[in-house]
Amino acid sequence: MSPAPALLVIAHGSRDPRHAATVHALVGRARALRPGLRVETAFLDFNTPSVGQALSSLYLSGVRDVVALPLLLTRAFHAKSDVPAALAESTARLPGLAVRVADVLGPSTLLVSALERRLAEAGLTPADRATTAVVLASAGSTDPEAIAAIAETAREWRRTGWCAVRPAFASGAFPAGFSRTEDAVRALRGEGFARVAVAPYVIAPGRLPDRITAGAEAAGADVIAPVLGAAPELARLLLRRFDAAVSAPARRPALSA
Repeated sequence: MSPAPALLVIAHGSRDPRHAATVHALVGRARALRPGLRVETAFLDFNTPSVGQALSSLYLSGVRDVVALPLLLTRAFHAKSDVPAALAESTARLPGLAVRVADVLGPSTLLVSALERRLAEAGLTPADRATTAVVLASAGSTDPEAIAAIAETAREWRRTGWCAVRPAFASGAFPAGFSRTEDAVRALRGEGFARVAVAPYVIAPGRLPDRITAGAEAAGADVIAPVLGAAPELARLLLRRFDAAVSAPARRPALSA
């Protein structure tokens, strides 16, 4: 009998050592929540193991059923192209290996809860909600599906009681309703909001999250939350996506996935 499905969390990777450390901390937290589940990590670039190396290691240990979970907040280029391509290349040389591709992390109420946690850690209290405008600052994307998902997250989060939630990007093109983090902070200040907080909608530290923080500081944001990191809500979300994928029919990845 082959082992139970394993979970392979696929992160982007970064030259910044904080990125891999954060990913490993998050995966470790998910592993601790479900001790009977084998949870491994792979990276698309910069860090090791690669997707191919991680799948080969699982395969050599007897695993024939893997749930590949992109550690991404939206379905943009990496989720639609890079991850499926890496999985397809690897599984083509591993006969009998079934790979189910889990959904990306967002949107999810657990992500909103993690954002709330980070703002609280930065000093905001429940009483501040009605008098604070929030900039939801993500890395940036040109993918219409990703842009729409981030905008929807901002709209839904606004309904929980914050007096404003404005989406922003750290880089790239700025679609309607988006701007740079620093410009969003200044715009909210100009609209009369006395307190402006910035909540990075990114998982791990790196160049673009640093740009979010620098822009927020330059614009005089009152509160700057840390990245989502190894928040317990994210660890639970990894397992939720794994469970949903296990309940779906197994499928091999394709470039169009």
